Amino acid sequence: MSDARKILVVDDEPDVRTYLEMILKDAGYETVSAENGREAFAMAQSDKPDLICLDITMPEESGIRCYRNLREDAALKSVPVVIVTAVTGTGGDPDPFEQFISSRPQVPAPEGFFSKPIDVEAFLGKLGELLG
Repeated sequence: MSDARKILVVDDEPDVRTYLEMILKDAGYETVSAENGREAFAMAQSDKPDLICLDITMPEESGIRCYRNLREDAALKSVPVVIVTAVTGTGGDPDPFEQFISSRPQVPAPEGFFSKPIDVEAFLGKLGELLG
């Protein structure tokens, strides 16, 4: 049995999932992946990840809906979620969307937010901080 921390990678784009999984595996993490919010929520329930990397714009069920479902689920609400998305404000500025998602009164802010393309060093640094 592996001692590696498990990360659920959620993105509807196969190339992005593969890229993130490669980065995470190279950093010593175990990964599982899902291609939409509905699949991600089911996998989070069954696979018990230590952290979830969640895209926002996906078919079937959006990352926002999935995030809300995760935060409302007693068994999953404490799992850290890092948003990894191409959804940004004017001129590619990620701050407006990060402020939006972090200010929803129904759910707490995500533990991290990264716009695509990600800064790999900062991304891995944040995951290390969250996972100890």
